[in-house]
Amino acid sequence: MPLGRELPQLLKKRLFYQGRKFNFEVNRLRLPNQAEGDWECIRHPGGALAVPVTPEGKLILVRQYRFAVGGRVLEFPAGTVEVNEDPLQTIQREIEEETGYRAHNWNKLGELILAPGYSDEIIYAYLAQDLEKLETPPQQEEDEDIETVLLSPEELEKVIMQGEAVDAKSISSFFLARPMLM
Repeated sequence: MPLGRELPQLLKKRLFYQGRKFNFEVNRLRLPNQAEGDWECIRHPGGALAVPVTPEGKLILVRQYRFAVGGRVLEFPAGTVEVNEDPLQTIQREIEEETGYRAHNWNKLGELILAPGYSDEIIYAYLAQDLEKLETPPQQEEDEDIETVLLSPEELEKVIMQGEAVDAKSISSFFLARPMLM
């Protein structure tokens, strides 16, 4: 999803905070339409997501505790792209850590712009097939509270339509993958 680049003119750096996963900045900018103002932005290295499909056609998701929303959210496995890491490498690592499965066939589904009003984060989505269950999955990160959930595409669609807590990147990726799941 190539973006037509029209970068704003930086007039003044006002505030910068470097966090563990992303940075936050407030800058005085001049936009392409010549409007000037102070704008906040979360600068994120990007993420990668997999829509894993078992040989039986089940989708592998995780129900993960998310402190920001104060509850558990149903999601496809995903992770933050590390410095100098290709997004495919990111998700190959994350799928093993989060689900205990390894995929041998990968197809790119697309790139998702999550919240362009305040963040530059892009999620690189992949379809992961030809899965094998690992005998000894990698250790999950200490802060991860994850349960693996297997659903058919029809079951996932029903869960989404009933309003269960499913995150937007997973819903979008599911509908990108849906034509390949039939």
